[in-house]
Amino acid sequence: MPSRKTIALVAHDNKKEELVAWAKLNRKLLARHSLYSTWTTGQLLKTRLGLKVTLLESGPLGGDQQIGARIAEGQIDFVVFFSDPLQSHPHDADVKALLRIIVVWNIPVACNRASADFIVSSPLMATEYERLAPDTSRHRVRLPLSAALSVAADHAHLASP
Repeated sequence: MPSRKTIALVAHDNKKEELVAWAKLNRKLLARHSLYSTWTTGQLLKTRLGLKVTLLESGPLGGDQQIGARIAEGQIDFVVFFSDPLQSHPHDADVKALLRIIVVWNIPVACNRASADFIVSSPLMATEYERLAPDTSRHRVRLPLSAALSVAADHAHLASP
């Protein structure tokens, strides 16, 4: 992780104002890093604070998944996701998938203002950091295609009347 971090900023609807207020207090620090955000949150950060933000889709339209893909590709260093645990969300499965990818790839995540404050005030924000990535070798080794097709055919045969 370089000294210039790539940060994903996300907030549920009821937490967008809180994220904007937090970002306003940390605007100078955030401006020194590369920022990505889901659409509506990013628009607020751009228009209200003048931050340069790469906009992804809205969360329900795939923005959470876009952030997850960038994490898997090694392009996101940490995530600030002000989530609202007291309200149901139509794209809850996407949010859970994003949080799963964050954990799998050992990415720091702040889910509220206090944890965001701790992350950005860490001495590691201004330095390089070697994040331990998971050993994915056992997940990358799969059955050869012919064996996988044979297993699938056996399952189909067993399922047929």
